[in-house]
Amino acid sequence: MPQYLRYLLLFIGLLLVPNLSMAAHPHATPHCLSLDASDPARREALMNHVCFLSATPGTPGHSAESPVELPADIDWTPAGGHDLVFSHTDSVYWVRLNVWNSGDTRELWYLKLNYPLLDEVTFWRSGEQADQPLTTGDQYPFLSRGIDYRYFLFPVTLDAGESQTITLRIQSSGALNVPLSLETPAAAIAESNHLTLIHGLFYGALLVFAVFNLLLYFSSGTGYYFYNAFYMASLGLFLFAMGGFANQYFWPDSTGFANTSIPILMSVSCLAMTLFGRSFLEIPANAVADKVLKGLALTSTGLFIMAFLLPYNKSIVLSTTAALIIIGGLFIIGIIRWRQGYLPAKWYVMAWSGMLAGALIYSMAAFGYLADFLAREIFMQAAVGAQVILLNYAMVQRWRLLNRKLLNVEQNARTELELKVHERTAQLRSTMRELEKANRQLATLSLNDALTGLYNRRHLDNLLPELCAEARRTGHPLTIALLDADHFKAVNDSWGHEFGDQCLQHIADILRRHVKRPRDVAIRFGGEEFAILLPGTTSEGAFGVCQGILEDIADLPVLSDDGTPVTLTMSAGTATLLNGEDERELFRRADEALYLAKASGRNRTVHSEPEVS
Repeated sequence: MPQYLRYLLLFIGLLLVPNLSMAAHPHATPHCLSLDASDPARREALMNHVCFLSATPGTPGHSAESPVELPADIDWTPAGGHDLVFSHTDSVYWVRLNVWNSGDTRELWYLKLNYPLLDEVTFWRSGEQADQPLTTGDQYPFLSRGIDYRYFLFPVTLDAGESQTITLRIQSSGALNVPLSLETPAAAIAESNHLTLIHGLFYGALLVFAVFNLLLYFSSGTGYYFYNAFYMASLGLFLFAMGGFANQYFWPDSTGFANTSIPILMSVSCLAMTLFGRSFLEIPANAVADKVLKGLALTSTGLFIMAFLLPYNKSIVLSTTAALIIIGGLFIIGIIRWRQGYLPAKWYVMAWSGMLAGALIYSMAAFGYLADFLAREIFMQAAVGAQVILLNYAMVQRWRLLNRKLLNVEQNARTELELKVHERTAQLRSTMRELEKANRQLATLSLNDALTGLYNRRHLDNLLPELCAEARRTGHPLTIALLDADHFKAVNDSWGHEFGDQCLQHIADILRRHVKRPRDVAIRFGGEEFAILLPGTTSEGAFGVCQGILEDIADLPVLSDDGTPVTLTMSAGTATLLNGEDERELFRRADEALYLAKASGRNRTVHSEPEVS
């Protein structure tokens, strides 16, 4: 069972969904490259041509209602090939795209924004075919979009050789995710048909399972069938709303309710999953777990009421926090019941394991921490589908368990005792196998640094003696490089430890790019201290590796939260194993070389030369 506990480490506090604004200026921006819309390859690389502006309250961009009101010298930021995702702020976001048609005929494309939960989106086109702006979003009736589609589709028509500047302005009360694409009508229809099939299968299967469980409840009177139907229906409706379908089909004229419905349906889903877990796991009355689940059910009810009273940006935080707590609580209680010998809890825990991963990835995408929201939505549906199958299978196992108990009651005491001994033995063997597997996984995890994903000091202590012994036996060279970030304390003092962690992850990424050979190992063995083990590498080769790393570190600054580039440097010391030398002496010489690199001015590599006797 311990292997499932590691999923709990994935829980993070989610920020408010940031407001997204997009806008384009009617004049060309020098560093916003024009996109040839007739070139499919260029359309695939759309984000290489997009620029954006984050306009904070009090700035001209925040109060501007159209592109012409933006200052001519505004500083646009290129997207650089990345999807635009923003954590929660009060800013207005403008997005610009310059397009032109190099073809010989007039063509139509659609600029698609694949994220449904945006309060206000305004679309402008400049050029010969400039027309009135299109303003839409959740604060407007659904038909204001002009095209009956759950995401935002904006038509872009260009004559042969014509150029246009497209501007989007987006303002929202939640997290901001701006996945943009420029597609031909045929491609948009094909993708829509494909997604319609996927969503139809998913929601259809969810509805069938819900109705099936409801019929089982009416025929048997067993409560957990009803709660399971309630859970699947509420979760399906929540995902339906998150995907923009509810706003499209259920309340197209209820402006603003598309956002409000999210915390409402989330609280209902929390209540449903709590009631189902309490019923299915057969929690004893007045037990601690029973009291906890009753408290969570009351909390979900309170959040349902608060969703009508609080602003969206407040209620979504409370509802999301409650959902994470409830999912984690049910997961832990399921593990406890499994350890207590309640066999159906095994499948219940497995079902929630996939749900934890899917919910985390989906929520991070929805709240602007992961790109490609559409792919995460499909992944979440797959996770929910797997959970529904496992939960229903768990109920089958529960029914089989109850049936077995009824059969056992009919047997005499001796047969009943033998069956129980056999069952306990089988459970013990299963538990031992799972425990052995978990211990192996735990041993593997203990060798990795949690922040950077590199190997840690324990792995260094285990591996270095082995490599030294191998080098002495084979006569092949072994070189160790120690690297240390220069003036890293000043980075933490100036920008905070959270930014310092980002810098360490940045350094780790560069190390991974340069440590390419299968047997080379990159290690973080201290705060800002790193090591590279290079078996079969001479001092010259190690020097080249270190110099490449130092150059990349210095050439690739890390952007702080306010967009300021922070340049890092590192110093490196290397040492190659000598005859008769052990791992401690090798490490000491590399450390002295690193110290010498620091003392010599930093941002350099120093190799430890053998001492002359």
